[in-house]
Amino acid sequence: MSSLAHRSPLVLQDIHADVWRAHTLSQAVLAVLATGDAALDAQLPGGGWPVGALTEILQAPGVHSEWRLLLPALARSGPGPVVLVAPPHVPFAPSLAAQGLAAQRLLCVNAAAPVQRLWACEQALRCAEVSAVLAWLPQARSDPLRRLQMAAAEHRKLLFVMRPAACRDEASPAALRLYLQAAGLGANPGAADALQVHLLKRRGPPLDQPLHLQARPARLTLLLAAAHALDCTPSGA
Repeated sequence: MSSLAHRSPLVLQDIHADVWRAHTLSQAVLAVLATGDAALDAQLPGGGWPVGALTEILQAPGVHSEWRLLLPALARSGPGPVVLVAPPHVPFAPSLAAQGLAAQRLLCVNAAAPVQRLWACEQALRCAEVSAVLAWLPQARSDPLRRLQMAAAEHRKLLFVMRPAACRDEASPAALRLYLQAAGLGANPGAADALQVHLLKRRGPPLDQPLHLQARPARLTLLLAAAHALDCTPSGA
């Protein structure tokens, strides 16, 4: 048996390309779906939301910015249903439809008990026709989330779980964790829907500074800016 002392030293350049190096951003083996924001895609392994993995979105109480973040991708996620498990508010379907997500694709499941919400999520992930699952699971912990992660991986589904910001220090099996904060700047009409996105967990080096994303579609922002300019124009100009 050869001694370890006689073995050649490991050279970083000799490591197979499929092995992830912790100092670099992973190139995801799984499929991804572009987020619709180039700055965010550039910071995510593979360049988008992971298909077949759990993405966890954390927010402060009363903040619901998930639609502004996820809508561009959901609109292009395929023709199948987008299942909403225990959404805190009924989404405004005309607004979603105007941005590309047809109302007939939305399927809401109202479940009060945590165990019922988890069961509904697992059943939706197993359904071949479903394109994506969004679940609001404020009381879920590591073991139930691990079950959902496994189900998403097995059935190759987009899975987004919304939880409170207070959970950010808890262990999570999620492949990707984000913390969202509203970043509106008041005077700028296009900044009212801006977001700060903190990447808490990704397969890659830490990102110390949050990303600043403009969640509104560019065309809508331009229209609002034009309307604001008209409102500020002196009469007779």
